[in-house]
Amino acid sequence: MRHTRRAIVLAGLVASILVAACFGRPASPQQPVKFSLDWKFEGPAAPFTVALDKGYFKAEGLDVTIDTSPGSLEPINRVASGAYDIGFGDINSLIKFRDANTNTPIKAVFMLYNRPAFSIVARKSRGITKPKDLEGKKLGAPAADGAYAQWKIFVQANNMDASKVTIENIGFPVRALVKGIKDTVKDPDAAVDTVLKRNDVASKPVELERLRMAIHDNILTPEVNADGYGAVRMDRLAQSIDRIALTYDFKNGKPKGPEVFDASFLPPAAERKVN
Repeated sequence: MRHTRRAIVLAGLVASILVAACFGRPASPQQPVKFSLDWKFEGPAAPFTVALDKGYFKAEGLDVTIDTSPGSLEPINRVASGAYDIGFGDINSLIKFRDANTNTPIKAVFMLYNRPAFSIVARKSRGITKPKDLEGKKLGAPAADGAYAQWKIFVQANNMDASKVTIENIGFPVRALVKGIKDTVKDPDAAVDTVLKRNDVASKPVELERLRMAIHDNILTPEVNADGYGAVRMDRLAQSIDRIALTYDFKNGKPKGPEVFDASFLPPAAERKVN
């Protein structure tokens, strides 16, 4: 059966998302699926590589190929163009993309990062202890990243004068998924090995620490412990859309949560429980 429509799976209500294509039942034993990561094979990609290496996708009749990408915006373009079936990207960028491309029926179908991984890192010794302290400083940010797209919101929320901050563009620093997530959370040390074999210049201690941070700060949140993996709370998603509207003029009106996120592709709640 051919793909009936495309969808996007996101990771993080104000962060990144998993972009995916919606499938009908496969007509052949193994349905080919092209999946795009949001970046390189690094520690946080472990849930996907674990699911692939342990045959979880294959057991669902899916022949999955995982590719890297240059940033969290690219998976949206890849899925929207039909070049990829599923991808991991940024939900805020998806919301804007849908508004600007009303004829492209892509949606989020699974939330991996329940809490955004966005951050600004600065040295305390440089006198930067609060957002306003960034005024008069230089800030390096990758323009192609979904996190940088939230800069205007950050500025407004913290009453900053953006004209006093110099932005320099820099490069990035160098349905079996639930099972992959659970195995990753249970044994990060083993999970990160599935990433390292795809990235021969990566350091295991570094990538293991990245993965543990992602699990602790972004994946295993109180909300996820209560609701299970993959779900979103529509009131929170609505608040995210409202925040986007602070700095982005929707051409077709603010979307409703269900227009952005389609929960019908999630596994049953019992299968998504953390414990």
